[in-house]
Amino acid sequence: MYRHILVPTDGSELSNRAIEYAAALAKAVNAKLTVLTVTTPYYGYIVERGVTSARIEEYEIEAAKLAEQYLDVAKDIAAAAKVPCKAIHVESAQPYQAIIDVVKEQGCDLIVMASHGRRGVAAIVLGSETVKVLTHSTIPVLVVRPKIDPLAFLKGS
Repeated sequence: MYRHILVPTDGSELSNRAIEYAAALAKAVNAKLTVLTVTTPYYGYIVERGVTSARIEEYEIEAAKLAEQYLDVAKDIAAAAKVPCKAIHVESAQPYQAIIDVVKEQGCDLIVMASHGRRGVAAIVLGSETVKVLTHSTIPVLVVRPKIDPLAFLKGS
């Protein structure tokens, strides 16, 4: 079955549900888990000398702290499930591409992602990293949706 599952997180409750699902699945099939969070690069266009670097540094520090918080939650979920877990933080202007790249680098054979389930114009306007990963991934992608118990099949219901 699956040996190495990647699950991206943005720190949201829905992402945490996807991590819970991925951890339960990893335990069931004796796989390892890699959690990934992607932060976007700083895009400041300030001309004043010295101001940009201070703001970039502040942004990078805050982004790193937030990423660490997201990954700590993910590691705690994996530990509770007794599943080996590696945590990765990368910076990328295109999160979906970072996900695809990490999958290749780490040799993952399944991606488990959350999706808010937006449809129609909202999906088009807001975009979706999940849709982009689905479109570009060469490995299976399992999508966890809201209002659905993703662990039901593991519970026997």
